Formats: sequence, C-alpha cells, structure tokens
Amino acid sequence: MTLARADQASRRYGDVLALDRVDLEVRAGELVGLLGPNGAGKSTLMNLLVGLRRPSSGRVELFGGDPRDPASRRQIGVTPQETGLPGTLRVGEVVDFVSAHYPDPVPRGELLDRFGLGDLARRQTGGLSGGQRRRLAVALAFVGRPRLVLLDEPTTGLDVAARHTLWDAIRAFHDDGGTVLLSSHYLEEVETLAHRVVVIGQGRVLADDTVDAIRGIVGVRRVSLVADDLPDLPGVVRADRVDGRLHLLTTDADELVRALVNSRAAFTDLEVRPTSLEEAFLAITGGDQPGTGEQVSGVAPASAPNQTGIGDPTGTEGQPTAAAGGRPTTL
Repeated sequence: MTLARADQASRRYGDVLALDRVDLEVRAGELVGLLGPNGAGKSTLMNLLVGLRRPSSGRVELFGGDPRDPASRRQIGVTPQETGLPGTLRVGEVVDFVSAHYPDPVPRGELLDRFGLGDLARRQTGGLSGGQRRRLAVALAFVGRPRLVLLDEPTTGLDVAARHTLWDAIRAFHDDGGTVLLSSHYLEEVETLAHRVVVIGQGRVLADDTVDAIRGIVGVRRVSLVADDLPDLPGVVRADRVDGRLHLLTTDADELVRALVNSRAAFTDLEVRPTSLEEAFLAITGGDQPGTGEQVSGVAPASAPNQTGIGDPTGTEGQPTAAAGGRPTTL
C-alpha cells in the first residue's frame, strides 16, 4: 500500500527550480533514506508530501488524498529541519500540548524514556542543550502513533551517543510496522537505518534502490594497501593516503591488482572491498568530497565511471534519464 506519492512533481521558487519532475512512492512498512547534498531538494520534497507547500506542477498524494487534508495529516509525524520550542515551557508540558491533538497519544513517560529524555520532563526547553532540543523535536513526531513519520535531518547536531539513541527509537518504530521517510546528509545514518535509498541532486531523483544496489551502480571497488610509491595504474578513479594506507578507487580491481603485481612495486597488507555508500553517492552526484587525506602522486586517475547516464542529461542514447528529470532507470 502506498502511503505517500509524488508523481512528476515540480516546485519553483521564482526563477529557481527546486524540484524537477520527481517521482517517488513510499509504501507501508518501508524505511526510506532520502540522500543528497545541501540544496538538492530534500526538504522541498518533504514539504510537498506533508502539505506545507503545493507543487508547481505534477501531483502529490498522502494516504491517497490531498496532503493538506487534516484527516490525512493526522496520521503522520514530522520533524522539520529546524524547529522552535517555547523556551519557558517544560519538556513535559510541550509533550502534553502536542499529545492533546491526538485521540490516543503515546504516554508522556514512555515517549521521553524512548528518546533518552526521561529525566528532563520538568526542565524548561530554554535550558536544554542543542542536542536535547533536537531529540525532543524528533520525539514529538512519534507522540500521535503515526502510520508514517517524516524526519528531515533528524540527528543534526547530536553527539554519537544521542545519535544512536535516536536510531534505536526509529528502528523500534519501524519494527512495530511503522513507515519512515528519513532525509540525511550523514551517509552512515542512511546506510545504518535505511532499506531503500533515494538519491536526489539538483532537484532530480538520480537513483532509487536498495543500499547494496546503490553501491553497485557505479561499479567501483576500493583497493587498500601500504606502499611508499606506486607507478601509474589502470582504472584508478581516486587515490588518497590516510593514516599511512593508500586507498585506490577503481573500476576494475582485478586489472589494477594484476598491474600492481607485474610492476614489482613493494607493497603490503592488500585489501579489496566493495565501495561504500559514501563513495557511490559521490560518484552518482558528481560531488567532490573535501580531502580526508593526502593526495597521492604517481597514480593516474582515470575518468569516473558513468554507467547509468548520470552526468549526461540526455543519457547515452539521447533518451531522458533520471538525471534529466525523467523516471529513474531500473538499476
């Protein structure tokens, strides 16, 4: 059963095209990660799905109806990217206020304990840390026992322990049959939580599949080793040295390793593994990651792979691809 749907939905803000003919379905029981760089259109898409904005063209549905219908919106829980809480109200009072809008809310104590806020019920929200306020904002999305929860960058500003507390609460909701649409630029978060990943860039859906399939789209593997100097090697997309190890992204790990052995270069501790979601994301969006290590000389990067038409707005045969605003290709 489809709970939320965007059908060729576009949204303009003046001359800016924030969303470009986006197709998306969120089905009951899914935990979907919405992944993209800042300004990609993630928040705009969520605002359309919950009825805060109307599409400039195309259609958006929530539980089969208009997202602006209060009956439909009562079945969702939302945490926007930015929230404001009355600084003089206590945490428990804020929960009670939101709970009053629902016929069968989660009991206050149960909700606060679930999100690690049980000992803060009597504290004014103005006295909370930024991370505590963020946890409270996320907790409020679950108070009405929603069928669908939409979380926009839910763990921004949280420390590692608080982030894991939120992850556990989101997993528990999903394990009980809840549906989650989660946007994030934390790749680890999406990789940890989501069963399905939708990659958005420049207002377009670039890919929509499982985490493993997204990794496989770019056909890249990571070869890691310890070596002082290496000759030019074939198929290298990126090369970095981090903490004494050399990491090579390659389109053909077998060919690279054969060339490495044949070169008789000295190396140790060779590892070959699949690409991470982060590496796939960077390849799909064409983004550059700030250097996490020293750039390596002597290893010539090849052209980045382009197996899906991404980066070519007309595709390899002149047909519209997901990157040009069409429906994502089945990958």
